[in-house]
Amino acid sequence: MSPHRVVIIGSGFGGLFAAKALRRADVEVTLIAKTTHHLFQPLLYQVATGVLSEGEIAPATREILRRQANAQVLLGLVEDIDLTNRVVKWRFHNEYNETPYDSLIVAAGAGQSYFGNDHFATFAPGMKSIDDALELRARIFSAFEIAEFTHDPDERTRMLTFTVVGAGPTGVEMAGQIRELATSTLRNEFRTIDPASARVLLIDGADQVLPPFGPELGAKSQETLERLGVEVKLGALVTDVDDNGLTIRYKDGTTERIESFAKVWAAGVQGNELGRTLAEQSGAELDRAGRVVVEPDLSLPGHPEVFVVGDLMAVPGVPGVAQGAIQGARHAAAKIRSRLEHTGDPGAFKYKDKGSMATISKFAAVAKIGSIKLSGFIAWVAWLFLHLLYIAGFKQRVTTLLSWAITFITNGRSQRVVTNQQMVGRLALEHLGRGSSGRLIKGRRDELTPGS
Repeated sequence: MSPHRVVIIGSGFGGLFAAKALRRADVEVTLIAKTTHHLFQPLLYQVATGVLSEGEIAPATREILRRQANAQVLLGLVEDIDLTNRVVKWRFHNEYNETPYDSLIVAAGAGQSYFGNDHFATFAPGMKSIDDALELRARIFSAFEIAEFTHDPDERTRMLTFTVVGAGPTGVEMAGQIRELATSTLRNEFRTIDPASARVLLIDGADQVLPPFGPELGAKSQETLERLGVEVKLGALVTDVDDNGLTIRYKDGTTERIESFAKVWAAGVQGNELGRTLAEQSGAELDRAGRVVVEPDLSLPGHPEVFVVGDLMAVPGVPGVAQGAIQGARHAAAKIRSRLEHTGDPGAFKYKDKGSMATISKFAAVAKIGSIKLSGFIAWVAWLFLHLLYIAGFKQRVTTLLSWAITFITNGRSQRVVTNQQMVGRLALEHLGRGSSGRLIKGRRDELTPGS
């Protein structure tokens, strides 16, 4: 009798921890992901601002699972799931494959939401992938380079104005790092501009910074940001984004135009398209962010063999953070094992809130752990320790610690290499259209028609 086949979609926290939780089970695990790495997404902003390299926060999934004999890793983009026949359909460039399953764990994650204004993405990349971080790194550092040689004072001002949309943890961390980069790291490196004169703006429609952390920590975070030199604009909705800048509207109806070259979008998430695929076939509901409303045990309605975990699952009281994905993945794995081994059913999923943290700048962070609220240096040390703990791989922990030491002690950043390809690669592929990458690799450039 062949082993029970478990297919896992995605190599994020949900996918990776589900695979690891099945290590000792009598199952055959196939993990299919569109990247070869496991991304520690909370530190993406440090890749974007030159603190860390992509390898330090994204170890190879295959390396992590190399000692797990019952797990196979496949590189591919899942495009469809046939719930009736229990088959996952995926492709690598233009090569199509199908993988059958007995149990399925969908941990495909979520992308950036532009709240119905997807064209904003052309000018304001999100922060969800290594490609996003490298593109933003190229845009941020290139802004200083262009400002150095331009003779137009208005253009120079535009280049030295950095806007971050979204005052959640990612936005706060990004704004703080850009401000430190301009003020400390780049000091004395230019001859016609003063990088410290750059403006960094943090924009959000909410009434406070870091809303999930509560008013007290939100106020302290804003105070720290403003002391660094970040301009915080709250109660401001972005109504337009283009190449030259963005337009915001305040609650009183007034508008403001901000000329800015480098723009970062850190507001809102949208569930992976596979959520809609599952909903259409199962009748499951989707929430406003496109996440699947699952059963109490995280299974898909009408399909107990299918589990949805991580950022793609919609469960009341479970935030879209790493702990939610990790705990959900372990629960799904426990359900599968209990069925195969005829042991006690784990029952409904119960999330244990282990707190939230956000770093603002060097030596400054905030943390909320239950009723305990921390800020300043103590919170920063706790943030460092926990983030090191959750980075996968000993090598990555060591190199990350060394990179942090360089940055914190010298204000230097070792990951400042940028290329034009990083900045325009995403837009070029989008322009060429679906399936273009496969044809490019095969040298069939004559078949490429923009938008095809």
